[in-house]
Amino acid sequence: MFVGHALAAFALVALVARRLGERPARALTFGVVAALFAAAPDVDIGYALVGVVSGFGAGGGALGLAESFWSTGNLVHRAVTHSLVVAPVVALAAAAWVDGRASARAVALALVAGLVAVTATVSGALGTFVTVAFVATALALAEGVRRRTDLTPRATFALALAGLASHPFGDLFTGEPPAFLYPLSADVVTARVALSADPTLHLLGTFALELATIWAAALVWSRLRAERDGRPNRVLDIPRRVDPLAVAGAGYAAGAFLIPAPTLDLSYPFVFSVLAVGAVGIAPVRIRRRGRAALSPEFARPGAERALFTGLTAVTFAWLGYLLAYLAGIA
Repeated sequence: MFVGHALAAFALVALVARRLGERPARALTFGVVAALFAAAPDVDIGYALVGVVSGFGAGGGALGLAESFWSTGNLVHRAVTHSLVVAPVVALAAAAWVDGRASARAVALALVAGLVAVTATVSGALGTFVTVAFVATALALAEGVRRRTDLTPRATFALALAGLASHPFGDLFTGEPPAFLYPLSADVVTARVALSADPTLHLLGTFALELATIWAAALVWSRLRAERDGRPNRVLDIPRRVDPLAVAGAGYAAGAFLIPAPTLDLSYPFVFSVLAVGAVGIAPVRIRRRGRAALSPEFARPGAERALFTGLTAVTFAWLGYLLAYLAGIA
């Protein structure tokens, strides 16, 4: 569930920026930049592709590949890239890169070189590989900020730090706690936060948090776009942007009898299939009573917001339907 980190950073930063008086368009820019940096720590999972390659040779099907992916990726996941000690260093390097002057670029490269050297000492070759990928991603994002926005180095530092430092907290529900103080050996949190003793209810609760984050980001995005364009926008208007087809998502309740009960160790069949329900948000076809498929005039060219809110509503109905079916089954 990588997307939640970025969307949480977007919603929080964009909303705070607007509350502090920034123009809607600029608040959106702030949110997007923070979101991009919030996604950067998960570059460490790229090493898991090694597990996928080995999994192809070992067989085992889709679930076997998924297990190989995570077992390999977790060798380095949530360490250097998820550290609250490392985050300010990377954010400072990004800010120095945005400055653009040769002296500032030299400072940025010195910072990342020092970080790579420390990681090589603490975590060896694998940790070094991940750190190089991480800082390269951060500098690439900084270059994009420099080219595509007018953000100052100071603003870039604040946004990068907000994104990088907020990311690890979302992982407290989904796996081994991040190494918050890496490269120090002290542990801040030693076990993940459990929402329920039942592993399936814990997974469903975690998914609900992710879904709520997506809803929050969608609402903030919609509100700021409307303000930017001078259009009215109220939360009460959201139902009018949702196609009735979204109710079909409730049919996912049947999944409780068709797929294994999801847990953190076996979440893929549930997560990917329930998210696929959101495709109704972009489906331009509606089945009429006569049994013929016809384009709905008002839905033939769905706008971005209509597609987004319809898809989210469908997934929400799917999650709720599955939850109720599961609870009924264990009652």
